[in-house]
Amino acid sequence: MAAFVLPFEKPVVELVTRVRELKKAAIESGPGSDRALEHELKRLEEKTGRLARELFATLTPWQKVQLSRHPNRPYTLDYIETMMTDFVELHGDRRFGDDPAIIGGLARFRGKSVVVVGHQKGRSTKEKVTRNFGQAHPEGNRKACRLYEIADRFGLPVITFVDTQGAYPGIGAEERGQSEAIGACIAAMARARVPIIATIIGEGGSGGALALGVANRVHVQEYGTYSVISPEGCASILWKDNSKADEAAASMKMTAPDLLRLNVVDKIIEEPAGGAHQDVAVASALVEAGIASALRDLETLNGEELAADRYTRFRKLGAFVA
Repeated sequence: MAAFVLPFEKPVVELVTRVRELKKAAIESGPGSDRALEHELKRLEEKTGRLARELFATLTPWQKVQLSRHPNRPYTLDYIETMMTDFVELHGDRRFGDDPAIIGGLARFRGKSVVVVGHQKGRSTKEKVTRNFGQAHPEGNRKACRLYEIADRFGLPVITFVDTQGAYPGIGAEERGQSEAIGACIAAMARARVPIIATIIGEGGSGGALALGVANRVHVQEYGTYSVISPEGCASILWKDNSKADEAAASMKMTAPDLLRLNVVDKIIEEPAGGAHQDVAVASALVEAGIASALRDLETLNGEELAADRYTRFRKLGAFVA
């Protein structure tokens, strides 16, 4: 898709683009390429990393929200393609139909069979409309619930990728039982006797995120966000003015550092210089390492202990000591 650049990321994007051009030139030159080119490449990589750290260290919560929604960020299918093999997508909720806003199925993660579920927003305008911008209908959440039950039945770890502004709030979705579908997902994840790892790869909003987020370990990418409502929705309720979304974002403590401090998430997954969309391969490797580490930590627990671990984790939420 066409390049999209946020105003505050332009300096980093320019350097990242230059680094890519030099890498391409070095590859085309082949072995024994000019040392001056290699020196320039190394210098620019160091400068890019340093500038990104300095610039992004001062980002406001609203700017991080914008990054979490960046249309070039890798989505669930990108992570499945880069870190998993033998993916077989399963469709439908066996009640109403299929919902492309949530994808899921069976795959192999580092040689082990797993169930994977995630939101998918879409790239082109046509695909965005087809996938409803990653906002699930009830049948999407019921499809996810069906996959959790399959995982529990066959003893397969569950890996989820969260990236949605929230479940779709339309009339049809409400008529078909949106809240019940989300509740069924939460219940299925809570009682599952298998390891569940959730990673927030963009924005995690409201019950739509929680339908994929009741996990033993919840990770968030460095510029991901997680909240009970979008900043715009919060601003429209509190101030009747959604233009105050930046103020709402700052008050909601929805960025990765605040989420970790409040124990809403268990780990922050570092992103490449300039964000995950600047280097999908590196971003995927970092997410994969985080998931693999969490699965290793949980492999000694039996089914009852995994469910108890999940229960204990979520019972602690809301307990805060200043």
